[in-house]
Amino acid sequence: MSTTVLQILLAAIVVVPLLGAVAALLPAPPGLGGRSPEQAVLRHGVTVTGAVLALSVALAVGFDHDHPARMQATTDVSWIPALGVRIHLGVDGVSLPLLVLTSLLTFLCALYSYFRVPDGPSPKAYVALLLLLEGGSLASFAVLDLVLFFLAFETVLVPMYFLISRWGGEGRERGAWRFILYTLLGSVVMLLGLLLVGIKGGTFDMVALATDNGSGLSHSTQVIAALAIGTGLAVKAPVWPLHSWLPDAHTAAPTTGSVLLAGVLLKMGTYGLVRILLPITPDGAHTLAPCLAALAAVGIVYGSLVCLALARRGANGDLKRLIAYSSVGHMGFVLLGIATLTPTGVNGALFANIAHGLVTGLLFFLVGGIKDRYGTTDLDHLSGPTGAALYGRAPRLGGLLAFGAVASLGLPGLAGFWGEMLAMFASFRPADGLSRPAYLVFLVLAGLGTLLTAAYLLVVVRRVCMGGNGEQHPAGAVGPALPDVRPYEFAAWTPLVVLTVLAGLWPAALLGLTDPAVQQLLGGGN
Repeated sequence: MSTTVLQILLAAIVVVPLLGAVAALLPAPPGLGGRSPEQAVLRHGVTVTGAVLALSVALAVGFDHDHPARMQATTDVSWIPALGVRIHLGVDGVSLPLLVLTSLLTFLCALYSYFRVPDGPSPKAYVALLLLLEGGSLASFAVLDLVLFFLAFETVLVPMYFLISRWGGEGRERGAWRFILYTLLGSVVMLLGLLLVGIKGGTFDMVALATDNGSGLSHSTQVIAALAIGTGLAVKAPVWPLHSWLPDAHTAAPTTGSVLLAGVLLKMGTYGLVRILLPITPDGAHTLAPCLAALAAVGIVYGSLVCLALARRGANGDLKRLIAYSSVGHMGFVLLGIATLTPTGVNGALFANIAHGLVTGLLFFLVGGIKDRYGTTDLDHLSGPTGAALYGRAPRLGGLLAFGAVASLGLPGLAGFWGEMLAMFASFRPADGLSRPAYLVFLVLAGLGTLLTAAYLLVVVRRVCMGGNGEQHPAGAVGPALPDVRPYEFAAWTPLVVLTVLAGLWPAALLGLTDPAVQQLLGGGN
């Protein structure tokens, strides 16, 4: 595929959702209104996100897979000459999988919403915010200018805030405010670090700065910039103890908001660490890596212990909140891999990023389906004294929940296994200059976290999917039958199941993309 076509594809991927967001607020053209204006705008959301997904797949097909380290589909034009800010777009083996994942999850959310609209204000505003969120997220993974990255990074905050506060459930105001305050405060600190790098380095171009590999920045400048940028990105990742906004936001968000928050927004923080921190401030990253690894290891164990406490009987644990806390642990493996500063660790982190988006996105969809049927996600209410018996009452839904649980705990052969395994493997032998005994301690903590993860997920499966002795009904079910997986749920969830299996069985498809790009970002892997 020609360079010009790739340029057009990438530019369209970024611009089409933004134009679609504006169009969603306009009246439907004559003859396209359908049965109602609400139906027309929801169909518009499915159409636009479907078109963006098609463009992303076309970009992935046309991408030169023999040279994934080379920045492709690049567009570089001057925007603010006085400040040296340019509209610079491009994609490589690191960003391409995240672009496709974002496009896929947003399309599945739009499709799901067409049949199951969240309770709240006008669907027009909902679709417009969903498309604005997609445009900002895709731009974050496509831009190659520090100022543009910051603007795209901030663009997603407003739509997510309103999706939580207007279409969320109980506690939505608190969850939305905690989300916006934490991320805005982190962004202010990050902006100072980005400006410091741009001014001292003489350019805001991420490719040029990465090529210099910190040669134009003093050691103290790199440490200060890495601390500032890393703090802002750590809030979004999220790193323990800067994670406390996440459970409230996830619990209050509508189903689609939780899917995008876990599957897309958290990835922006870890992507920034790989794209900006490691290649542009290598000395600063090396200085701060042990601290990041320690926080990641503590976060893995902490997240698992909280989930185990929420899963036990009588704790009034919320299933949605439990999965939110599980993200703290799973993203801890991503951060631990990055903190090893090795190609193996960073590749594992990028793989775990994608796996978490697929598996946790599926789990939040499933929890949304359970809430639609039961009216609650409270574990004690769901399971009752002997278990919810979802296997007997809605066997396909129960089977999918069990599948999501074993994928999340890292069962070999599914996507969740490879990223965590590579992150721990890299911790056994981190980059030169890092304390190996310290990283061996982090490795042990991460291994303990995997055991705790298996424990709480198996408890959840036992309580929600299985059931004890109770009133017997036809077909052997315990309790009244529930609607099983509906056609639109099947359509929205199946791609995530298929990709989880494919990524687990064929990890080379993703690692073959990321490894050359990671080697280049880390200076040849030295």
